[in-house]
Amino acid sequence: MLKVVHLNTYDGNGGAGRACLRLNLALNEVAEVNSKLVVFYKFGQNPLVKTFTGNAVKRAYAAFTILGERLLAKRYLKPVKIPFSFTWFGTSIIHHPDVLAADVIHLHWVNHSFLNPKHLAELAKLNKPIVWTFHDSNAFTGGCHVRYTCDHFEKSCGDCPVLIDANPDDLSHKIWQQKNAAYQNLNFQIIAPSSWMKSSVLRSSLMKGRQINIIPNTLETDVFQPQNQKNARLKLNLPKDKFIFLTGFMPSKKDSHKGAAYLLESLELLAAKRSIDPKNIELVIFGNRNTEDVPVFPFKTTFLGTIKDDQKLAACYAAADAFLIPSLEDNLPYTVMESLACGTPVIAFTTGGIPDMVSHQHNGFLAEYRSSQSFCEGMEWLINYPVKEALRENARETVMQHFSEKVIAQKHLELYQSLITHG
Repeated sequence: MLKVVHLNTYDGNGGAGRACLRLNLALNEVAEVNSKLVVFYKFGQNPLVKTFTGNAVKRAYAAFTILGERLLAKRYLKPVKIPFSFTWFGTSIIHHPDVLAADVIHLHWVNHSFLNPKHLAELAKLNKPIVWTFHDSNAFTGGCHVRYTCDHFEKSCGDCPVLIDANPDDLSHKIWQQKNAAYQNLNFQIIAPSSWMKSSVLRSSLMKGRQINIIPNTLETDVFQPQNQKNARLKLNLPKDKFIFLTGFMPSKKDSHKGAAYLLESLELLAAKRSIDPKNIELVIFGNRNTEDVPVFPFKTTFLGTIKDDQKLAACYAAADAFLIPSLEDNLPYTVMESLACGTPVIAFTTGGIPDMVSHQHNGFLAEYRSSQSFCEGMEWLINYPVKEALRENARETVMQHFSEKVIAQKHLELYQSLITHG
C-alpha cells in the first residue's frame, strides 16, 4: 500500500490545517492509501495526528520560536494587515521515522519556524517524490502570504511594501535568495487548489519550469450537507420567517484582507433600497471573538461567536438563505465550499479561487471586484430569486461533482502514483 506523509505546521488551525486533515482522512478512507499527518505544533487531541514536538522540551522550544518570530517581526514590518513570514528559525525532519518510511512526502503550510529554506533543501537528501500544496503565496514570494497588487515576486522581490526598511536588497530579497538556493536541487510537484493560484505560480520567478497540478481541497460531505432549514434555525434559536444572511468572520473596518468595509457598505446600500424592509432581514455572524467595537449594522445582527463543532457550523450554513464572503484575496476559502455543500448559495467578489466554486447566478452571485454596489445587487438578486430551492440544489451538486472526498482523493492518488512510476 502506498505510504504518504503530510507535513503542516498546525493541526486543523486555519484553512491549510483543515485541508490537510481532511485530505489525510479521505486518502485513508476512500483511496486506501496509508496516509499520515505529522505537524510541527499540535493543538488538538486527535490521535491520528502526530507531531514533531511530542515531548515537553521540544514543544516548549517550538512555542518559543513561533512566538519569537512574531515578536521579532514587529521590528521589521509596517503596521499593515498583510501576513509575512521570516526564515530565522526552522526544524530538521529528515530523520523522523514517518518521513523516512513514506513513499511520498506531501508538504502543506510549513511556516512559523517549521521548514525554512535550509530545512526544505535537506529533503532532497531523502531522494523521495515531493508534492507541495500551495495554500497561499508564501512559497513563491520573499515573505508575504497575500500579495494583492504587488508584482515583485515576478522578479526577485526587494523594495517590499510590507517592510519598514524597504530597498532593493531588503529582507524580502534576501528571503527570496534563500528560497531560490533551496529550490535549485529540490525536485517537487506543485498542487494549486485553484486556477487563480496556478496563474499566480506561473508568474513567479521562483517557480519557473515547475510542474503545476490543479487539485482542489476537499471536505466532509456527510457533515456539511443539506438539512431542514426550519430545524436548523430552531437549533440555533434564529427566527423562522426572516431572510438570513450569514457571514463568517469578525467585521472590522481596519481589516484589509477580508474586505469587511465592503460588506458593511453593501449592507447599508441594501437597507436604503425602497424594495427592502430591514425588519425582514437578519445578519448572522460566526467567528467573532467578541462583540465590542463592532460597526452598527443596518439589520438586526446575531453574533454566534467562534464555532469549533463542525455539526453546529453545518447547521449555521443550513439555517441561512445566503452566505456572504467579501474577501479581497483568497485561494480556495473553505467557508465557501462548506456553505455550498450545505446547499446555501454564496455571494462573493470575483477574486482568487472563489470563481472555481461559485458559478454566477447558478449557485450564487459573483460581484464585481471591490464594488459594494455590485455586492449589494447580489444580495437583492438572491432575496428576489423566484426558485431558491434550485439554487440550493445547484450548490450541493457543485460540491459533490468537483470537491467530494472520492473525487479529490482519487486525483491525489493518481498524482502520487505517476511520480513513483515515472520518478
